[in-house]
Amino acid sequence: MRSLVIGSRGSRLALWQAEWARARLEQAGAATRIAIIRTSGDRLLDRPLAAIGGKGVFVKEIEEALLSGAVDLSVHSLKDLPTDQPGGLKIACVPAREDARDVLLAPGAPGLTDLGRGAVIGTGSPRRAGQLRALRPDLRLADLRGNIETRIARLRRGDYDAIVLASAGLRRLGIDVEGTVLDFEQMLPAVGQGAMAIEIRSDDREIDDLLEAHHHAPTAAAVAAERALLRGLGGGCQTPIAAVAEVDGARLLLRGLVAGPGGEPLFKERGEGPVGDAERIGLAMAEALLARGAGALVRGATAPLPEAP
Repeated sequence: MRSLVIGSRGSRLALWQAEWARARLEQAGAATRIAIIRTSGDRLLDRPLAAIGGKGVFVKEIEEALLSGAVDLSVHSLKDLPTDQPGGLKIACVPAREDARDVLLAPGAPGLTDLGRGAVIGTGSPRRAGQLRALRPDLRLADLRGNIETRIARLRRGDYDAIVLASAGLRRLGIDVEGTVLDFEQMLPAVGQGAMAIEIRSDDREIDDLLEAHHHAPTAAAVAAERALLRGLGGGCQTPIAAVAEVDGARLLLRGLVAGPGGEPLFKERGEGPVGDAERIGLAMAEALLARGAGALVRGATAPLPEAP
């Protein structure tokens, strides 16, 4: 068996994910090493995604390394992956999902309804901003970017009254902070949030076989429905699109929404069907949202968030 090179970004969370894959491949008898690849998104982490090229900026250079043969596989946060892979690459493995919910971090761990009127909330996500404005129009939203540690440091410094982060990253890194988990009725997550994807060259049967045991079919079906919804809407990183699918036995329930930058209008949909129809459920929901007028929000520009004072 050949020695395998795993391509990864250099953030703590990306390396945690690469080490997860490395441990499982080595259990199967493969020798491995991790090659850190700096993406354009990493170089410009403090700028809005739309200004640096959109969703694929955290994977482009890694996928190029895969195609060239410089690395043999890569591990991504699935929410960073565009809905279409470049020719010659495929997602070979989607492991079991971590908690897909968002967490509100604030001193004393107040819930969303308990925050003081006019509280300053840090987020760089139009998806979160649209839902927060719909729930609490009185809140002041301020831009927040950087890795998990940077964001938490700014909260502790007092730049914000609260911030919103993904639960999965906090749990994987073992970061213990005061926070309140937001349920799906309060905040739908990003497409693919909490899930990982292992990407390989399409013709690499050896690695495909090694990863097969770690592929989690229910998670793969859930994210397939979510990604089909996103693809059907034609949305990108600056559109407030949210979705989460849950699998219960042979059935799949998909919840999705598209929000205006100010929280209004807010289009919500629910869809359900056989788990084997995951993509069809996602595409049908996209059609339903577009029929209600969500296309104007998808095509429109998202208003930028002001920097916190």
